[in-house]
Amino acid sequence: MNRRRFAHWLAVYAATSRWHTAQLLRAAEPEKGLAESFEPASVDDFQALAKAKLSPMAYDYITTGSTDQVTLRENVAAFRRLQILPPILAGVAAVDTSTTVLKQRVTMPILIAPVAAQRLYHPEGAKATARAAAALGTIQGVSSSSSNSVEEIAAASTGPKWLQLYPPRDRGVAERLVRRAEKAGYTAIVVTVDLGERKDADRRNRFALPEAMLRKHLLDCGFSIWAEMSYAELIRFNQQAWDTALSWEFFRWLRDRTRLPLLVKGVLRVADAEKAVAIGLDGIVVSNHGGRRLDGMPASITCLPAIAAAVGGKTEILLDSGVRRGTDVLKALALGAKAVLVGRPYAWALGADGERGVHTVMTLLHEEFTAAMHACGCAKVSDISRDLIILPK
Repeated sequence: MNRRRFAHWLAVYAATSRWHTAQLLRAAEPEKGLAESFEPASVDDFQALAKAKLSPMAYDYITTGSTDQVTLRENVAAFRRLQILPPILAGVAAVDTSTTVLKQRVTMPILIAPVAAQRLYHPEGAKATARAAAALGTIQGVSSSSSNSVEEIAAASTGPKWLQLYPPRDRGVAERLVRRAEKAGYTAIVVTVDLGERKDADRRNRFALPEAMLRKHLLDCGFSIWAEMSYAELIRFNQQAWDTALSWEFFRWLRDRTRLPLLVKGVLRVADAEKAVAIGLDGIVVSNHGGRRLDGMPASITCLPAIAAAVGGKTEILLDSGVRRGTDVLKALALGAKAVLVGRPYAWALGADGERGVHTVMTLLHEEFTAAMHACGCAKVSDISRDLIILPK
């Protein structure tokens, strides 16, 4: 590219990036609260509220899936095809939804999934989420791309936190980030291994993180970047910063550098689950990344029964992607998950009403799950059994 064309490209990019920033930062307006006349009753209500409040670019970024969004829709539809068959005359006077996940006691088997770029949805970002998670008594999965540093999020609440790691190519940066998480009190490391993202809506919207947010993200992760780097240079740096050629060897490298429990997120194949057990990982997350990665993959819940049959009892199994109701939580636990993680539901709620929104939507899911346990005669989480579920033929 000659200098004239390069200069023209930079000028165009700078102009469009200013427009991107103005659109995205609509999500960072001061919290106004929900309409007095409307009380959200479901995850779908919070999705509608987020759509009304956020910029189209920010809303589409969290809401849409890869290409034709087949996997995105299937994640939800697969839960709907599962039927619950409760016994009669098996009533319980009280329900205890508490359980343990990696030896951590939680009030419910519904955890906060790691979600990137949370300051697109609310100025407080993952710090607001941290406060809500602590108040709820559950675990917060913290994305290394959350738009807040691990230290900022740790300072926001004393609740339990796991660091979700997108491995940097620079292993020194990766090791320092893990050490920082240990020092800040994080209790596990979750490595996301399903990488790459191609979403039509983001391309139509010409999605890009605002320059200040992207710069902070890279600094928060521990990269050394020059103050004088242009926006275009930051984007190129970010595109090259992450390891897209991961192998199982990374977990051996990571185990030599931390004693924290390690989980792999993105498992759909039985053979991969068995490999995770064989190398001594502490947990697996059955996940297709909410349909954001490769379109055409099966729903996470569809893959869960076979994985649970192969490795259940040998490691802790979690599940994400498609959880929208408390009955979905019961179905996942009945089919072998120890707990579920939810992402989009609380991201919508964060955009709609900040910390209060996250607390409300997670409380709704908890209440629905409690009602489902009552209906199935389950006094405690360990009473939820496989025979409660009819699989589709």
